[in-house]
Amino acid sequence: MDEREITDVLIIGAGISGIGAAYRIRERNPQLSYTILERRSRIGGTWDLHRYPGIRSDSDIFTLSFPWEPWDREENVADGEDIRAYLERTAHKHDIYRHIRFDTRVLTAEWDSGTDTWALQVEQDGQPATLRARFVFFATGYYDYDHPYRPEIPGLQDFSGEVVHPQHWPEDLAYAGKKIVVIGSGATAISLIPSLTRTAAHVTMLQRSPTYLLSSQRINPVVRILRKVPPRRLGYRLAWLYNLVFIVSVYALARKAPGFTRRIIRTMAKHYLPEDYPVDTHFKPTYNPWDQRLCLILSGDFYNAIAEGRAEVVTDRIDHVDADGIVLASGDQIDADIIVTATGLQLQALGGVRLVVDGQEVKPADRFVYKEHMLEDVPNMAWCVGYINASWTLRADLTARAVAKLLAYMDSHGYTHAYPHLGGVSMPEKPAWNINAGYVHRAAHVLPKSGTHRPWNVRHNYVLDAIDHRFDRIDESMVFGRVAVREPHPA
Repeated sequence: MDEREITDVLIIGAGISGIGAAYRIRERNPQLSYTILERRSRIGGTWDLHRYPGIRSDSDIFTLSFPWEPWDREENVADGEDIRAYLERTAHKHDIYRHIRFDTRVLTAEWDSGTDTWALQVEQDGQPATLRARFVFFATGYYDYDHPYRPEIPGLQDFSGEVVHPQHWPEDLAYAGKKIVVIGSGATAISLIPSLTRTAAHVTMLQRSPTYLLSSQRINPVVRILRKVPPRRLGYRLAWLYNLVFIVSVYALARKAPGFTRRIIRTMAKHYLPEDYPVDTHFKPTYNPWDQRLCLILSGDFYNAIAEGRAEVVTDRIDHVDADGIVLASGDQIDADIIVTATGLQLQALGGVRLVVDGQEVKPADRFVYKEHMLEDVPNMAWCVGYINASWTLRADLTARAVAKLLAYMDSHGYTHAYPHLGGVSMPEKPAWNINAGYVHRAAHVLPKSGTHRPWNVRHNYVLDAIDHRFDRIDESMVFGRVAVREPHPA
């Protein structure tokens, strides 16, 4: 790419969000040029980064796939490599792939009001370069690809075996016949352990406190029937609607009737586990369902591994690690050949890109979020972040369509900049993510702020967001303008 060229839209990231944004922007604005900048060498984002055994979606694939490119396999929950392959096929089919610049890492994005353009300082194949754009779309997700969360574990350096974090899983890790301890009980551990138990000698999940587990089927018979309804796209939409209703209903039930939801989840665990298994010791959290994310298991695979003796759960705290394994606060020891630290992720805003507006650095944590995808007083920029209680793509597609609509509005009116402006309005704050999870608490200093009423209120509610999107006023709390001297439009 010529450094002097000005691209209408630069999209940072070639995962679900970036590919979806490219499609929606081109669909509504075929006259605009766009380029996707991807720091890795392949499409996929998180589905390329995470390669640990058992990696899969933790929501249904029908709402996780693009509404404009139906998922054509029978699974209702898909494996990570199949999702990445779907993204690759989709990008080729819709002529998006040729717009991707791989091995391009964005370091800084600087806005200049004198020209109404962004200058992005990047590394392309290890070499510095500057790219220019009129609008920047951050499809970078919300966590740090380079640095997963690694809590201090006393004595870990003394362990004689291998220590692995799932985010950086070695492809050549030999674990057949080995004793493995997985520290953590989140979605990663729950999907990883059943896969490990196929060849490992034994797998122990060590948790400080229990997590809610909800079992679902990889191939849902109801979805299978709905998908047979002709024509093909109608069948897909019915499957999509079924899964959406399920997601919304489970979340609503958990929030409105937490006690009843607890009993359902406990009954499900007792159904799969041996009769004398201490369910309340290992699978009865102290918090209510959806105070933290529910973890999805497939057809009881995690419980079955426990029932068959291939895996076990230990609920205790770590005192220290020695050469042979983990010594617990209770005094017990778990011997191990491999320790897997499934201890979670680190959140970061805008993929860690430094943001500068007219020479002043902008800290996202100091700004309110507008309509869940723009930052207060930051021109010509959007950031795509998915839901915490539903499939990522549900919100990602709303964001991409909203940005495409904004770009069309600006182009039709001759505007060269647009930014949301709160002004002197008093706006109470609330957490942008209303979930009591450690990774959210650890990131309070990096995440943007949410207000308490629209358009500054961050809601994790797809139904209300979809209604708002349909009746959205594009000029609400927005400032539009034209630069005095505009650079020539690229040919």
